[in-house]
Amino acid sequence: MENQQFDVAIIGSGPGGYVAALRCAQLGMKTALIERYDSLGGTCLNVGCIPSKALLDSSEHYHNAKQHFDAHGIEISGLNVNFRQMIARKDKVVNDTVAGIRFLMKKNKIETFHGHASFLTPQTLLITDKKDPQKQIGTISARNIIIATGSKPASLPNVFIDKERIITSTEALSLKEIPNELLVIGGGVIGLELGAVYARLGSKVRIVEYSDSLIPSMDRELGKEIHKILRTQLHIEFFMSHKVQQAFRQGEKVVIKALNEKNEVVEWLADYCLVAVGRRPYTEKLGLENIGITLDEKGRIPVNEHLETKVKGIYAIGDVIRGPMLAHKASDEGILVAEYLAGKHGHINYLAIPSVVYTWPEVAGVGYTEEELKAQQTPYKVGKFPFRALGRARAAHDTDGFVKVLAHQVTDEILGIHMIGARCADIIAEAVVAIEFRASAEDIGIFSHPHPTFTEALKEAALAATENRALHI
Repeated sequence: MENQQFDVAIIGSGPGGYVAALRCAQLGMKTALIERYDSLGGTCLNVGCIPSKALLDSSEHYHNAKQHFDAHGIEISGLNVNFRQMIARKDKVVNDTVAGIRFLMKKNKIETFHGHASFLTPQTLLITDKKDPQKQIGTISARNIIIATGSKPASLPNVFIDKERIITSTEALSLKEIPNELLVIGGGVIGLELGAVYARLGSKVRIVEYSDSLIPSMDRELGKEIHKILRTQLHIEFFMSHKVQQAFRQGEKVVIKALNEKNEVVEWLADYCLVAVGRRPYTEKLGLENIGITLDEKGRIPVNEHLETKVKGIYAIGDVIRGPMLAHKASDEGILVAEYLAGKHGHINYLAIPSVVYTWPEVAGVGYTEEELKAQQTPYKVGKFPFRALGRARAAHDTDGFVKVLAHQVTDEILGIHMIGARCADIIAEAVVAIEFRASAEDIGIFSHPHPTFTEALKEAALAATENRALHI
């Protein structure tokens, strides 16, 4: 392949890279997208967001049929899980979504290359075969290059991931069997979601967490509530403040050893051990040393407010830079860079980027947590409303959880909104709008919300923060 010239080249086709490519093409730039793997969409579409939500949805249907349908007057006998079909459906969802991305690339005349990209110069990329670095596919040149290579699962010392019994989220999405016993290392988003999938399907699930709270990056009350709900509803066992020391194969089993808060050794035996201790930026063999880019202490690429690196014309977005490792954050950053290159004024308010856990009930939050406001010594007030007091929640038999609104004590400006309950992954979008437009709690409280809906819980929580004016509690 002869060296081809582009206005912009993007390394990585995840939700940051492919969205950046689409926006660049929309803005009239000749755009190239380089993807290391055969499938477009990155971790999110192939082995992350999309397949995990497909399995979460399927397993929740089964759980409801088994546990809750009789309350609705629906009687089922002979209920079974066809796990092979469940995985096949997940695969179809992934394939259909990836096909949609391929279609968008063609529709927007984006040139797609498959192979491993590395820098020869600040404006030239070498593309090689991902399996054979000596096999060169060709080079491309671009005035601007965006690094969007995402992240990989992290691990722990003395925990060797063999991808058979000691696995990451990638393998957990394509198991051949439902484990009898699954031990999850890590009580964050990935650990809770996949732990919930297999607990619903009948696995005995244990979750071992280093800190004293689940989902420690979110508001602490959310972690306490989801802990209680998953323990009660799905019988998941939690071991908090435990530091894993080892995990190793013993035939077809895995032995896991940890130290508890008393510094005593605790040992478990499981069929599978899922390592879900976070992710690390993926920047291997990009040739960054050839262009003078060095990583920070966490392996991330330093960027300025325009997401440009120290090398002019080279940008980085998504999981390889600072901030939460979230698909929608990466997409927003891709759009920001594209618009900056076109001379427009892109916008991201990092405080208004929501976080979501897709268990059931769902967990979501945006803005400052209560712990952050305390640390900053910001004067604030709290309004809370439980879903059990909501008519729609009772009708749907989804009464777990609450909405919490944090507002400034003096100005009433909304500083953070945190919620756990049915459909919170969707309700949180209203909270994002409120923070973006610096709404007051009273604003949300007086806006009309349709009745009966789950969104009324947000209205009531906002009223509770406004001189304790909640109506239905």
